Amino acid sequence: MYNQSLLPQEDMAYTILADLKRVTREYATAATEASCPSIRNLFTQLLNSTLKMQGHLYETMKQANMYSAASPALRQEVDKQLRQNQQTQQKTAQFLHQTSHNAGYAQPAAQHHAPQQQGHNSYYM
Repeated sequence: MYNQSLLPQEDMAYTILADLKRVTREYATAATEASCPSIRNLFTQLLNSTLKMQGHLYETMKQANMYSAASPALRQEVDKQLRQNQQTQQKTAQFLHQTSHNAGYAQPAAQHHAPQQQGHNSYYM
């Protein structure tokens, strides 16, 4: 009598998938805002674990015809986006190297000048 779920399996799976997506965003934010390396590592591990769960649930839903996959991206578009991201990463690395070299210390100046958001960062440190 009580074996029936309040939500159909598909609705429950979508709810869990949405929660896993939200949690990955939260862990990614926490990892990027953590100033303590061990806390950053913990949130990174939690993020990776949650991404694996999300991927497993997505594949299970897809096999059960609960989730239709997005249309495939064109290889040229993926390559273009990859090149743009690599250029941005290279420019950022050059900026950080130049800034830390000019300032005479090993840590990037951005860490010392980044404004602290009240209420958000305190629980990550």
